[in-house]
Amino acid sequence: MTSQEMIAFKTSLKQAGHLLITERIAMAQSAIDNAQEAANSEDKSSAGDKYETGRAMGHLEKNMHARQQAENLKELARLQEVNTDIIYTAAQTGAFVRCKEQSFFIAAGLGKQLIDDRPIFFLSPYTPLAQVLLHKKAGDSFLFNKMEVIILEVY
Repeated sequence: MTSQEMIAFKTSLKQAGHLLITERIAMAQSAIDNAQEAANSEDKSSAGDKYETGRAMGHLEKNMHARQQAENLKELARLQEVNTDIIYTAAQTGAFVRCKEQSFFIAAGLGKQLIDDRPIFFLSPYTPLAQVLLHKKAGDSFLFNKMEVIILEVY
């Protein structure tokens, strides 16, 4: 793979991550709106406690989705700061780490994603696994799921 192809691949991973996070933000916003609507439409009845409980549950749900949305917005901001235009020789933020069985993109914590039918683990730079990978180069090894994994390529 040429340097330009490596950069293009990492850029496409960053774009895929951006799309995933923006979808999560939109879903959280929709859930917030639905929870607010449900809380607002709760009918006042003779059973006042039931009314208050329903409204309180709606507000709790809204707050939960608002926290999720805030986390996704932070993750999106961190992802946008990732520089994919550099070919790295050691694992760090913005690096793609290819191993025999797994591949890792250190940019945003999105978990395992299928990109072009390839499973790729999107790691936040702050996760324990990303910290283990930090500064490792091709030929180095590390433990993943209790198995020794050898890094084939970093870029």
